[in-house]
Amino acid sequence: MTSEAHLVAGKARPRGRFPHCKRAGDFLFVSGTSSRRPDHSFAGAQADEMGVTTLDIRAQTRAVLDNIRDILASAGAGLSDLVETQVFLVSMNDFGGFNEAWAEYFDYDGPTRTTVAVHQLPHPHLLIEIKATAYKPLATQED
Repeated sequence: MTSEAHLVAGKARPRGRFPHCKRAGDFLFVSGTSSRRPDHSFAGAQADEMGVTTLDIRAQTRAVLDNIRDILASAGAGLSDLVETQVFLVSMNDFGGFNEAWAEYFDYDGPTRTTVAVHQLPHPHLLIEIKATAYKPLATQED
């Protein structure tokens, strides 16, 4: 079985010692991914000069899925290769907005999904994190 870990250039480095993605045979496992940018700012999070924060679940969801798309692309795969996702929301009050953004990327033929509420994520501006599994046989990868 082939096993290979990937750190993706141009993406925010993980906040620990783990890869963005790891291939195990024909499966790709994407580590928990957020809307964090390489400059450590967050898509879907703004703070004004008084420190009042505005957080947007739709923008964060789109950014997370775009980050996962880019991570998969680095391993020769795409969002259409996802078979399973696990979604972590800080608040289930964001479930509706999350679902709206999700539907821009996937339909009923997309990956399976489990969505749970968690107490918190690694930064107070994060509303969502997603981990994912893709199936992309080595023999069918485009060079």
